[in-house]
Amino acid sequence: MTARELDAAGVTDPRLRHAYTVCRRLNARHGRTYFLATRLLPVERRPAVHALYGFARWADDIVDDLGTGRTPAERAGELEALERELRAGPSADSTVPVLRALAHTAAAYRIGPGLFADFMASMRMDLDVTDYPTYRDLYAYMHGSAAVIGLQMVPVLGTVVPREEAEPHAAALGVAFQLTNFLRDVGEDLDRGRVYLPGEVLAAHGVDREMLRRCRDTGRGHPRVRAALREVAAHTRSVYREARPGIAMLDPVARPCIRTAFTLYGGILERIEDAGYDVLHRRVAVPGHRRAAVALDGLARLAAARLHRRTASAGRPGTAPDTAGRTEPAGHPARTVFRRRALP
Repeated sequence: MTARELDAAGVTDPRLRHAYTVCRRLNARHGRTYFLATRLLPVERRPAVHALYGFARWADDIVDDLGTGRTPAERAGELEALERELRAGPSADSTVPVLRALAHTAAAYRIGPGLFADFMASMRMDLDVTDYPTYRDLYAYMHGSAAVIGLQMVPVLGTVVPREEAEPHAAALGVAFQLTNFLRDVGEDLDRGRVYLPGEVLAAHGVDREMLRRCRDTGRGHPRVRAALREVAAHTRSVYREARPGIAMLDPVARPCIRTAFTLYGGILERIEDAGYDVLHRRVAVPGHRRAAVALDGLARLAAARLHRRTASAGRPGTAPDTAGRTEPAGHPARTVFRRRALP
């Protein structure tokens, strides 16, 4: 399927095709929910999403010591080298494959460098920031680690409204996804020495890091921990509500992808709730049959959107829909596919 995606996107250079393939593998290996949703995008837009995710995953893996034994100084050096090449303007000759794909995608979809700079700022925070006293502190981190991912995606997905109208909802969706991950992965993050839950919420319920550690080590929950997680989950629900209206602002053929991701990530939150918020010692997941049902619904919606688009286009000879839901002259696939443009 990778070759079909790259052919449809007009990517012919062998080194660039390899770079996109590396990104796709990262997406498939680490982003199960995200990857499944990406499969519901028009085939020509998928490589761009893989490039964004691949870059985000690559940087995230640098700052997370996943059994590699790298020292903090070594991880900081790797991140600095990546950021230095990114600031210099990654080109097709970049030594890091994900940067080659990112450079191509960013140029094609006109994604501003500021979004990537903000992302890297949050990655630097992960090197030495271990907790976030307030929601304000946490949101400062999530702007770069989550909100900008949503903003990067908007040009790829396309909109039927002015882009700036859809962007706040896209940013909120990125934050909602990451808050969901924070709740699901609170035990794993604790093992890495980090707590991505607002300290003010934990303190209000009489929870500290030591209590979280005991729950993680013993496999037993605690009423105060459950109450704190319940409060964060309620806040996360409110962010999903803020993000939801943005789905209808997207190009119709992109909506099934985002609606699927919205539903599946919301399903993770439901599983956390079903587990009574006892998630420090286990990782909850949406059951396979539920994932399959949501994916099938997405496929049906995508088929309907494509049929509607073909029917509409048939009445407008000489034009073809572009990635933003508008129309431009037919016969310019490169301009249509790569005119513009991530973990949590």
